[in-house]
Amino acid sequence: MTTPAIVSRLPQVGTTVFTQMSALAAQHQAVNLGQGFPDFDCDPRLVGFVDEAMRAGHNQYPFMTGVPALREAIAAKIEALYGRRYDAAQEITVTAGATQGLMTAILCSVHPGDEVIVIEPAYDSYAPSIALAGGVVVPVAMQVGDAGYSVPWDRVAAAVSARTRMIVVNTPHNPTGSILRQADLDALAAIVGGTDILILSDEVYEHMVYDGQPHASVSRHPVLAERAFVVSSFGKTYHVTGWKVGYVAAPAALTAEFRKVHQYNIFTVNTPMQHGIAAYMRDPQPYLGLPAFYQHKRDLFREGLAGTRFSLLPSDGTYFQCVRYEAISALPEAEFAKWLTAEAKVAAIPVSAFYSQPRESGIVRFCFAKKDETLRLALERLARL
Repeated sequence: MTTPAIVSRLPQVGTTVFTQMSALAAQHQAVNLGQGFPDFDCDPRLVGFVDEAMRAGHNQYPFMTGVPALREAIAAKIEALYGRRYDAAQEITVTAGATQGLMTAILCSVHPGDEVIVIEPAYDSYAPSIALAGGVVVPVAMQVGDAGYSVPWDRVAAAVSARTRMIVVNTPHNPTGSILRQADLDALAAIVGGTDILILSDEVYEHMVYDGQPHASVSRHPVLAERAFVVSSFGKTYHVTGWKVGYVAAPAALTAEFRKVHQYNIFTVNTPMQHGIAAYMRDPQPYLGLPAFYQHKRDLFREGLAGTRFSLLPSDGTYFQCVRYEAISALPEAEFAKWLTAEAKVAAIPVSAFYSQPRESGIVRFCFAKKDETLRLALERLARL
């Protein structure tokens, strides 16, 4: 007997560069600054709250939309930070991580033939999600210079057509470490004003913005918020990426459609984690203190890199640092990342992997969400190049 063949829904998708580079890092016993997750643990208080929830019997299905206490805490946080009050019952949905929230927002609103503008380099889940919905990715490349990466809004406007259904934005931005500012939100609002174009705003690094700058959440902007799915992640905020708990905030009409898909592709999310996070959120300091926590690591890493042959690009947000390596090698990005892992024993991610069509810029991305001693070890190795 033979297994029937399947015509792939994602024929272009293979093993991700993150999996490949992590495997290579393990093979060469390299410091893994490639994949974006911490090598340190979360606050023991958070674990304690989850333990209390389990022992209190919160181990069965919660509401499909999320534990009410957590949705209320999310709504209160957004209002306090960004000035918009989302109705916890009708406009906040707890998701199985941000990636599920992103995919569900796309699946509920993008129909076959619809175009979705994606600003590249871009997180690798966007394009497959659009493909599964039958949509068409319309990529617009960011500009990059000595001042770092920026969005060319004139090119975004030029990419809009009668079939444009959605524009995906990401701030703070993975992989570049750039952020959007108020002028960017205004430019985006000018593009979508008077249209039916939706916004999908990936804000999973919302609490990692540095040097006293504010996070320009789409929820701050009245014109954009009325047409936007805003996505965030407790995994990123609380150093628990393996828990896979996030949320999506959107106006009631958009949330109603979102939940139609959500209830069938995930139904609901880990119950004790939701109760534990809700209890932990009574204290805002863990997320209010996150910019200073990660800015320390960013500054430590940047100061160390300044003594190497890498050229630093700005890192205004996220826990990523992009660097040029032209003074070290002329290799293409993917080959350089492999060489760096094998020879310097430090793993990075080629930024070319974040484009729908390979695009060489001579830039790789490091992750500095690591213990200080991990960063110092990596810097010691990179300084030898």
